[in-house]
Amino acid sequence: MRRPASRPSSDLNAGRPPSRLAGWLPAGLIVSSLALGTAGAACPGADFETRVEGHEHCLLMQRYGAAHPRTLVVWLHGDLPGGGPADYHLPLARETARRFEGRRVMSVALLRPGYPDARGEASSGSHLGRSDHYTLANVDELAGAIERLRARFNPASVVAVGHGGGAASAAILLGRHPRLLDAAVLVSCPCDLVLWRMGRRYWGRSENPIRWTAQVRRDARVIALTGGRDFNTTPELAQSYVDVLRARGVEAHFRMLPQADHDAAARSPEIQAAIGQLIER
Repeated sequence: MRRPASRPSSDLNAGRPPSRLAGWLPAGLIVSSLALGTAGAACPGADFETRVEGHEHCLLMQRYGAAHPRTLVVWLHGDLPGGGPADYHLPLARETARRFEGRRVMSVALLRPGYPDARGEASSGSHLGRSDHYTLANVDELAGAIERLRARFNPASVVAVGHGGGAASAAILLGRHPRLLDAAVLVSCPCDLVLWRMGRRYWGRSENPIRWTAQVRRDARVIALTGGRDFNTTPELAQSYVDVLRARGVEAHFRMLPQADHDAAARSPEIQAAIGQLIER
């Protein structure tokens, strides 16, 4: 199938390659090189319960569910620009483990670089003021952490569930590290960064998820959910991303949550239903 022409309005990073590593590393080796590069150095207290090493930093986490999982579900929180701890996704991750207890699911809530938990501890690295921080460095920290979790627990598949900036990060991961994730649930995703930032401050450091669609595996599966009352990450941002994936033959679906706004979408029961759909095969 021919690659669809890119949309000029979505070309945030025109003039540079989609990956700084892709020119000299096969796609399947990118994550492995990241994960093995600093083993033990960045996170001496890593216990795969409350901490896991990324690429160069130590990320906080909480783990729930099966000790020997068939499916690993990794939750990524949103940007929380108003401040406060990044902990709203912890009960959601715990609910996933409870709901799918009989299906050998391990559910992990990761804290993105720089974000604190309710106790005042924080993942190392920087969230750059919780703004313009979907950088390659931050995405690769998540990739390193997920790769270590995958190597430690050896699941048959890995599903990412992201909300807001976590969804954008998951969408970038699908393209930048195509062998890392098998599926993703993208909730309230600003998946077309240029369209999202129109009329707002330009984000020049961040990767644009829609720019990575050409690198997404054809056998990956994606479900995008956005609230019909979301006036922040409006529905067309995820819909356009899904449309490009579908044009490439990727199994991708967009679903509207009619009554939900940006924050309510994160707690929608449709997320757990989408996870169940992705792990049932």
